[in-house]
Amino acid sequence: MNLALLGFLMVATFMTLIMTKRMTPLVALIVVPTVFALIAGFASGVGAMMIDGITALAPTGVMLLFAILFFSTMTDTGLFDPLVNRLLRLVHGDPLRILVGSVLLCALVSLDGDGSTAYIITIAAMLPLYRRYGMNRLYLCCLLMTTSGIMNLTPWGGPTARAASALKLDPAALFLPLIPGMIAGLAALVALALILGRRERARIGIVRQPQSGDALAMAVSQWPEARRPRLRWFNAALTIALLAGLVLGLLPLSVLMMLAFAVAMLVNYPQVAEQKARITAHAGNALSVVSLIFAAGIFTGILSGTGMVAAMSKTVVGLIPSALGPYMAPITAALSLPFTFFISNDAFYFGMLPILAEAGAHYGVAPMAIARAALMGQPVHMLSPLVPSTYLLVSLAGVELADHQRFTLVPAALVCVVMTLVGMAVLAFPLAG
Repeated sequence: MNLALLGFLMVATFMTLIMTKRMTPLVALIVVPTVFALIAGFASGVGAMMIDGITALAPTGVMLLFAILFFSTMTDTGLFDPLVNRLLRLVHGDPLRILVGSVLLCALVSLDGDGSTAYIITIAAMLPLYRRYGMNRLYLCCLLMTTSGIMNLTPWGGPTARAASALKLDPAALFLPLIPGMIAGLAALVALALILGRRERARIGIVRQPQSGDALAMAVSQWPEARRPRLRWFNAALTIALLAGLVLGLLPLSVLMMLAFAVAMLVNYPQVAEQKARITAHAGNALSVVSLIFAAGIFTGILSGTGMVAAMSKTVVGLIPSALGPYMAPITAALSLPFTFFISNDAFYFGMLPILAEAGAHYGVAPMAIARAALMGQPVHMLSPLVPSTYLLVSLAGVELADHQRFTLVPAALVCVVMTLVGMAVLAFPLAG
């Protein structure tokens, strides 16, 4: 119980510090778990726990580092300029159309199951429109993150694969009944985009379309000397090949990103000075994201290594009254919102889900139903400071993490509720066993 209490206090302290902006996420991720590990009496082993956590997240950190460099380089070359120009013509200066388009575009590019790639591509295409029309970028972050949380339920996405592995289930059988709930969640997001779009339309109106002579102002690339219009088809083919490699799993994500970045540099900027200039231009953005990833490794390493996660899981399951046992599926769905926010997906699906499934089986609720219900909290999970792609999203969009969390929490939770209700309606999991 002491470990569980310390775990809850650690998470609460961390969230309070970053939500009130008394500490930056980077500092809080390092200081808070270290202090609580010392309080819990793990001074001798805290270093090993930190290294374990950092090691586990190292491939993710490398992948994000080179993903930022690669897609930023593609942006510099002007690869996304034609897409932005086409979008400008389609939206006719209407904020409502821009917001709805953000959801639809993100849903499409999220099919590869990688949230980081989806954010980079979608923001590269949509952020210039938000800047041009002076739209609220918190709306963009909210819609993209929640859309990614829904699309992350595909069998090749992380949560579904983890849930299937933890309970030894078929990923395809686990996923198919979730499709109606995912569609309903996307429909709810489109409805939210319409509401936010009407709000923006009332605030800024429908903006006059730029004339053809303004083409340079519509460019995504901010450095004219870095544009490579003659290599646009090569860069497009390279990007498509990269995304195909990600989907097919030809090589580890980090390796694919490194190779793609190296090829892009050699072809677009063969001079060493040019390569250094491109890397320097995006070094600040890359450093801010990757440093947070390794700091998050310290947090998760201590949370897991001290046994706090296991103690917290057992405490929560033990608090469920036996009278509510037959309702383990919706209870699991409800628990997935806070727990996938406060702890990592690995900790929840490999640590807590088997306990919930065992409790559900005692009351006649099948493990498959518990696994599906456990996936309902993913839109809220994406808000967690332990999710690497969240830092990438807010960094690219230029918003504060705390502001994004405050604005997006309620819409993301409502989407989870919609998905849960539809999931029970189509019998993906039952209300009662």
